[in-house]
Amino acid sequence: MDCQKSVTHRSPLLLLFVALLWLVVPRPVNAALLFQDLPQQDEGSFTQYKGEIVDEANGKPLVFANITLENNNISTVSNTEGEFLLKVPKTVTDGTLIVSFLGYTTRQVPLMQLSSSNNRIALQVSVTELPEVNISIPKDARVLVKETLRKKGENYFDDPTLMTAFYRETIKKRRRNVSLSEAVVNIYKAPYSSARQDAVTIYKARKSTDYSKLDTLALKLQGGPFNTLFVDIMKYPEYIFTEESMASYRFSFDRSTQINDQLIYVVNFEQREQITEPLYRGKLYIDADKKILTSAIFSLNITDREEASRMFVRRKPWNASVYPTEVAYRVDYREKDGRWYYGYSNVLMEFKINWDKRLFNSVYSLSCEMAVTDWEKYLEEERPKYRERLRTNIILSDAAVGFTDPDFWGAYNIIEPEKSIESAIRKIQRQLERSKSDGSEASL
Repeated sequence: MDCQKSVTHRSPLLLLFVALLWLVVPRPVNAALLFQDLPQQDEGSFTQYKGEIVDEANGKPLVFANITLENNNISTVSNTEGEFLLKVPKTVTDGTLIVSFLGYTTRQVPLMQLSSSNNRIALQVSVTELPEVNISIPKDARVLVKETLRKKGENYFDDPTLMTAFYRETIKKRRRNVSLSEAVVNIYKAPYSSARQDAVTIYKARKSTDYSKLDTLALKLQGGPFNTLFVDIMKYPEYIFTEESMASYRFSFDRSTQINDQLIYVVNFEQREQITEPLYRGKLYIDADKKILTSAIFSLNITDREEASRMFVRRKPWNASVYPTEVAYRVDYREKDGRWYYGYSNVLMEFKINWDKRLFNSVYSLSCEMAVTDWEKYLEEERPKYRERLRTNIILSDAAVGFTDPDFWGAYNIIEPEKSIESAIRKIQRQLERSKSDGSEASL
């Protein structure tokens, strides 16, 4: 994929999210190759808590709320329906869940008050008060962003950290799931003050693809877990805010909010009108006191359809035009003992495919998300060798082994599946049971 404009060299983040499209011929696949029984962890070693996080006033689900076990590194996030699933070691009996969401008052819930399912945790909207006198109000939003990036060495993890994370990527044709890949990965996170790149290894992975719903078109997401990992702006600021590109943006203050009962400045950024190359626009959420980036939500300017297509489409059918209609990103950070670290990120891309001599077009969305569920410090010599690491251009659906039983992940925390994904998984499992009973091949 050759990108013709120089902006892609200034923004390496663009190069990671590449959709590979080509014609395929669906064919029967041996079920034994797709569904493999993998060893499970001891299910009796943990207690499971399921529930939902909602707005106390209107009952609406709170998406991507953080759920963390106090005095522990175990955590997860709520899904797009506000639902969560958390697995806690049985040795922890008197722990407390810390539930936080941007713009809401943080809530503490003792584990003793929770049941194994149907827990409903409601959060109150926090009222933003004027900052205390000792907090100086910045006058220049650009200066605040630069100061925040400069202070990453003192505000974020400065020790090598081994993170356990859950990663999921999905492909949908309009609203129907047609491909799903999931993995538990180990992230060897380099210190935020270091220029060293993070390393990633896969612990477990599984996948499924229903080619019958792809219009003989196969889509694959190149980059795998690195797609989400490189959205960590504080670790990889050069992927969006370089010294050169900062001048191409306009920064301004939005209405302030709160998180964990701390005042948060909201900074809007967008590319200047005279800049024609595709850059980003979005919001940065910065702790007013310590100048810490707690969250960022942004998207790519893709008004130039032809340029956007050159950026993201590696290959395509000769009789179709393919271009992205939306490219959006999100990253959230968490705090532990006064230091912050990467906790969650997601990427969403939507593509439209116009076929020659067809009345209707096809719309596909590719999304991926990753949540850190546990972490511990490690020694530099424990980093995996290069041959053991994932490549930054990996295609997870090619590396995963196929779906298996519902207890595949054992004691590992995952992001609770959406209802549509659960339905797709049940369909896959029924298909597997039929293939095992009659000994026939499963055709996906």
